[in-house]
Formats: sequence, structure tokens, C-alpha cells
Amino acid sequence: MIPPWQRLLTRSITTPEQLGRHFGHDFSVLAPVIEQFPMRINPYYLGLIKAPGDPLWRQAVPDPRELDDRVCLVDPLDEENRSPVENLVHTYPDRALFLVTNQCAMYCRFCTRKRKVGTPRMLVNRGIMQEAFAYLRKNKQIRDVLVSGGDPLLLSDETLVWLLDNLRAIPSVQIIRIGSRVPCTLPMRVTTRLAAILKRYHPLYLNTHFNHPDEITPEAAKACARLAGAGIPLGNQTVLLRGVNDNAATITELMHRLLMIRVKPYYLFQGDMTRGANHFRTRVETGLEIMRTLIGHTSGLAVPTFAVDAPGGGGKIPLSPNYLTSLGKTVSLTNYLGAPCSYHNDLD
Repeated sequence: MIPPWQRLLTRSITTPEQLGRHFGHDFSVLAPVIEQFPMRINPYYLGLIKAPGDPLWRQAVPDPRELDDRVCLVDPLDEENRSPVENLVHTYPDRALFLVTNQCAMYCRFCTRKRKVGTPRMLVNRGIMQEAFAYLRKNKQIRDVLVSGGDPLLLSDETLVWLLDNLRAIPSVQIIRIGSRVPCTLPMRVTTRLAAILKRYHPLYLNTHFNHPDEITPEAAKACARLAGAGIPLGNQTVLLRGVNDNAATITELMHRLLMIRVKPYYLFQGDMTRGANHFRTRVETGLEIMRTLIGHTSGLAVPTFAVDAPGGGGKIPLSPNYLTSLGKTVSLTNYLGAPCSYHNDLD
């Protein structure tokens, strides 16, 4: 029997004609974009779009500018060159990124892996995964594995059990993390059975991905409650996107709403230099100014780490407003209100 969430996914909009029938407009101009970078908008997320051009529309609906990008990089994080076996990225000494599917509940237009997600350019099967397991067994310094894709929660329950059983069978793998946008884009996938399955594999963490307050719905709250109720710590990784959330009011409201559904703001990312997503990028100064409106003006629980994932595989680099004005026997600082402060730094 096909689960309800899978039946919902089969009704996704994937062509300009389907998009046109829904919105009463001719979208044939998007055909070349979709041929290069697939579109999938499932009925749940489609129902959250209030009007063409709104923040959720921008994340879901292709834009002709995706084909005009001559600034950004096809593989901005140099993942292909950092994959000792297919679909396993080993950038940091003690961590690895394990890509286990090329499918997502919605194909976000800003996706770092839009070069291959949803396309035959990314092949995943159990044989390829077995090669990754072998690499992890051999490289015992890897203690933390981030399972991503695509979206791992689009795998069937049975495949997830097989995958997690194999990871947990590797003694050196201490921590399993899952990166999933499903709680945001297809929350009905988070069933009580799925939560019970994930609960078997602690310590297991899940980082999800909400970018706008309108994505936090009763359905999303229910999905997160099921995961949190299974003892799974939840974090959120937001991407700063032009025309979506690149202002302090939107980010502040989003962070507050996340805490209300038991999700800890984790990262606020500067947009990756992904080919086809240049029109989403903001200046770094925009993010720094947003951080100034958060730090000290709201609970530290609501303050994520602002970071850039450096092009070329340089890794995540934290960015922060500068509150330090001088460093010596006395440390001179300014606080969140701009008032001068000092700290006695001499230990003698």
C-alpha cells in the first residue's frame, strides 16, 4: 500500500503546463530552465504560496535568470573532488557527508546541489552505499556522519532502517545527523512510525530548513513535535535569500517561530555561489546587519551562527559583527546598544 505522503508527492507540479493550469498563466518560457534544473512543487507546499512572486513562490518556481548566471560555480563547495567514493564527501577530518538520494519533496531553486538533484546526473543505489560504508569502516577517524542528499526522509521506512542499521554497525561512527527539509516542505511524511524508527538510532540529530515564517504551519509544527517527542534534537539551517528573507523583521520572526515549535536556530547561511542561484545572493553586510538586530535584542536561543560555506571546499566560516575595539591588558568592547564596555584582561 502506497503511504499517503507518497501519493501526495505523485501529484506534484513538474511541468510549465501544470504550473500554468494552476495559476492561469502561460509559463512556457520556463521550459528551458526546467530541462536544466527540474521543478517539483508538491500540493502541500503549493498551497502555502499566497501569490506569484511571494517569498515561497520564489523558492519553488523556476526563474529564467537561472540560465543567465555566469558568476557562480557548478560545484561551489568542491564536493565532487572531495568524494573518495561516490556520494560520500570527506572535507573535515572527523566528519563525512553521505548523499543517499537524489530526490526532494520540492526542488528549491537555490539548492547547492541543483547541478544534479532530481536528475540522472546523481546516481544512488545500495551498491554505491555499500562502498561508502566500507570507506567509513576503514577511516576510523570519522566519528560524525551527516546523511543528506536530496532528502533522506524521502527514502522508504524500510530503506531508512537498512541505511541506519549499517551506519550504527560501524563502531567508530558515534553521531548520526540527518539533513532534511521534509518537516517544512512535506511534513506529513513525518509519521509516528518514522519517528519511532529514528528513535532507535540515538544519538541522532536532525537539522531541518525553514527560510520564511509562512513555512511554519500547524502541519510543520506537528511534524517537529513528533520528532522532538522521539528525543531527536532539532536544529534549523536558514539560507539568506534575496527577496525571501533578507531583512531583520522576517528573520527575527522566523527565529522566534522556530523556537515555538521546538526547533533551535542553528545556522544562518550566506547564499552559496551556486550556478543558477546568483539572483538569490545578498551582500555579506546584509547578514551582519541582521545579526546586529538579533544579538542582545532577543534571547540567545533565537540567535543562529551566521556563516559562509567557503567556495572550493574551504568549509563553514562563522561571520559576526565586530564588538571588539581593542585587545590588550584591558579589552575594549561595545555592547549590542553601541555603548562602550571594558574587561580587565591582565591575570597578574
